[in-house]
Amino acid sequence: MDSRSDSTSLSIEEAQETLIGKAIYPIASQYPNKSGIRLLGNPKDAFAARILLALSAQKTLDLQYYIWQKDITGALLFETITKVAERGVRVRLLLDDNGINGLDDALAALNRLENVEVRIFNPFIQRRFKWLGFITDFSRVNRRMHNKSFTVDNSVTVIGGRNIGDDYFGATGGILRQDLDLVAIGSVVNDVSSDFDKYWASNSAFPIEEIVNTTKTSTYSTDEYMPSQLTNPKRDTYITALRNSSLVKTLLAKELSFEWKMAKMISDDPAKGLGKHKDDSLLFHKLTEIIGRPTSTVLLVTPYFVPTKEGVKAFAALAKQGVKITVLTNSMQATDVLPVHAGYAKHRKALLKAGVKLFELRSGAEPIDGNLKKLGPFGSSASSLHAKTFAIDSERLFVGSFNFDPRSMHLNTELGFVIESPSLAIQVENEFYQQSALTAYELSLNEDNKIQWTETNGNIKTTHSTEPGMTIFSRAALSVLNLLPIDWLL
Repeated sequence: MDSRSDSTSLSIEEAQETLIGKAIYPIASQYPNKSGIRLLGNPKDAFAARILLALSAQKTLDLQYYIWQKDITGALLFETITKVAERGVRVRLLLDDNGINGLDDALAALNRLENVEVRIFNPFIQRRFKWLGFITDFSRVNRRMHNKSFTVDNSVTVIGGRNIGDDYFGATGGILRQDLDLVAIGSVVNDVSSDFDKYWASNSAFPIEEIVNTTKTSTYSTDEYMPSQLTNPKRDTYITALRNSSLVKTLLAKELSFEWKMAKMISDDPAKGLGKHKDDSLLFHKLTEIIGRPTSTVLLVTPYFVPTKEGVKAFAALAKQGVKITVLTNSMQATDVLPVHAGYAKHRKALLKAGVKLFELRSGAEPIDGNLKKLGPFGSSASSLHAKTFAIDSERLFVGSFNFDPRSMHLNTELGFVIESPSLAIQVENEFYQQSALTAYELSLNEDNKIQWTETNGNIKTTHSTEPGMTIFSRAALSVLNLLPIDWLL
């Protein structure tokens, strides 16, 4: 028997009566069936948006994430959840169990707050050694919830590629995961809320008290569950940077603007988490129906690009029809998953022969803009690419959590928006073409039909005949990985 409490998002009528709803509805009513979209490329703006929206919540706060890290930004959002819950806001927090290591006690403590409920998607039975689950229950735990959404009072939502962690929001001086989110108001928000309700009530979402002993925890306080974050010297520096973010300044000046466009939310059926879905319920199936067949250009930005043989054939067919295809993904230096790079690398030559343009984000170069004012995915090469976006025919734009790889297609659940907007699509394209030459290697075939990598530093172009950063170990590892039939896992 299902012991979970029933809960749903605010109705549209209730949402319109909240403080945020009252501010948004008069504007949204001028654009029926459309949504206000604003891209969030700057990492500090992306985090400030989440904090400010949460603090503005009056009735509900629904959060869905794949990874939540035990660091500055993770602690700041836990503190914010505590504040809003204590003043009566209902908080529902749905997290995948693969990305919350070390947070069991903190989440249990949050769950003890009167207005907070935490559920875990596809939980591991063994809490300390989760990897054992991949041995004992591989077919289930290999499927993860990769969705990301942050919705306030069913009136405004933030979706995109970012998880909750310092490396997604520029909170430390280390590697920055270049990413892209968007904030949306208008008709599409209710679709996100309805989708959250489906996941919240799905057979894969378990109350945390069924997984973790919550009786031994007190209610949440950062000094008890994340004390090191209170004394982290970078915390105050980051909070100051948030206050000075361009988004905060724009809000204070009451100058925040949105592009009002037709936007469609698409997501996987949560039953995919148990492998009990129908093919036509998958995001990729819906995406191909909505996008249609490209006729002129495809710009694809994804950190994990595993096209498979079938994908290469599809790209080649499009290129043969005159469609200009450009792909930006991580270089071997920038990737954090070597097997995925191997799954991509073995298809590079075939893609280049077919006429597909390939760019790989460099790692280790100086940031183009120290203030990170660029759109996000292309603004700095002192980073690792994490954005998932593509533009079709300079008319349609996708932003979400979906990677162009078999894992996103067949195993993980995903969410994203398809936006009918030439202006936003061209904005992403222009940013790419302006910055990629400065932050990425451009791949090509030389006279001997071998791949070469060209990088630009100022007026100097350098061409590498071997993959930059390749070592004897990485070469051996890639050779072994190329022999393994693991593309379906990547």
